Amino acid sequence: MSTMIRPTSPASVQPGRLLGARQLAGVVNPAGRWYERIHLDDGHEVWVISWLPGQATGFHDHGGSAGAFAVVWGTLMERRVAGATTTGQVLAKPVRAGGSRAFGPRYIHDVRNAAASAVAVSVHAYSPPLSAMTRYDLTPGGLVKRDTEGAAAW
Repeated sequence: MSTMIRPTSPASVQPGRLLGARQLAGVVNPAGRWYERIHLDDGHEVWVISWLPGQATGFHDHGGSAGAFAVVWGTLMERRVAGATTTGQVLAKPVRAGGSRAFGPRYIHDVRNAAASAVAVSVHAYSPPLSAMTRYDLTPGGLVKRDTEGAAAW
């Protein structure tokens, strides 16, 4: 299951307003991947992301930003295409709690929680802060550019 990142609070909830039981149930609904940017300055940003079983980013780049992520709970599987940027063998490497990956500004990968029943949590940092991400489809001929999202999309 590939998911797009979604906001952590429903649009119907107004800041500062007390929530009822149904609204609270909506806030904790595990139907999507949750994220929160916890730091932003001119040089870098830091995000915390939760992952339900089967959730994945799909292949993407970071719009020219370098990045790193560390797993703090569970295990994530990182997939990348070895060899040329868009062709080659797909390599998969698990990143377990306490492990991390760092990458340069032209890196393309897919990150997923491949566990059948366990949640994962990770922390991600990017420099400069993300301004765009390009998504790719994996085809028999390699990665094919699908679309580019600006920061307003997430």
